[in-house]
Amino acid sequence: MESTKIFSEVPNIQYQEQTPEILVEEFRKVITSRRSVRVFDATPIPEAVMTDCLELALLSPNSSNLQPWEFYWTHSPEKKAKLIECCLSQPAARTAAELIVCVARTGTWKQNSRLMIERFKAQGSEVPKPAYDYYRKLVPLVYGQGPLGAWGPVKKAVVILRGLFTPTPREPASGADMRVWATKTTALAAETLMLALRAHGFDSCALEGFDSVRVKKLLELPSDAYTVMVIAAGKRAPNGVYGPRIRFESSLFIKKI
Repeated sequence: MESTKIFSEVPNIQYQEQTPEILVEEFRKVITSRRSVRVFDATPIPEAVMTDCLELALLSPNSSNLQPWEFYWTHSPEKKAKLIECCLSQPAARTAAELIVCVARTGTWKQNSRLMIERFKAQGSEVPKPAYDYYRKLVPLVYGQGPLGAWGPVKKAVVILRGLFTPTPREPASGADMRVWATKTTALAAETLMLALRAHGFDSCALEGFDSVRVKKLLELPSDAYTVMVIAAGKRAPNGVYGPRIRFESSLFIKKI
């Protein structure tokens, strides 16, 4: 298939970017000082800072640049109060200056694929044909599940058969696979958001203890939307961190092969 050349061939593109010098110790400080803060003080986060952090989150890596994420930044006091209830009124939610709901979308790939093609057209002849083919042909094949998911079982059978003879991407082949796909990307952006907050001198807590049904109703989310996490953000109170960070031995998780 012509569209698969984008995986195996290096396109003839002259585009280059200059990368800035990075001070690794400054990055290390951001990483090591990020903690799950459970209690925040009353310091507000300036709107410009919050906007910058959210914009930085949108620069996160994502599958096929289809960006299946949405971030609901609660400005309404009424909705924020209800969201706190949805989060079980945990101290992190109750005391946070800001609450951001990170939502994965499994149905926006069509719209965003069209946006990619529009961007390509605006760039003109600089975009190689395999890139067009990828979004016009391969993306619908890979991410489309058909009416009521009917196409999924057929795709699964095809990739299993093909996988007997050659390395083959096997997912997403169902609605559940699509949910995992969108959630992985949204979680990457959520981490970027939390690191951006830390770089600005603020703190965060990723909340998974919430009523997903009530959150979905509160935000009036469509059927293809899934709440990945709620991020509480603010300035940590003196009692905001409950204890030293605990991590197990690296050898349990880092495997040299």
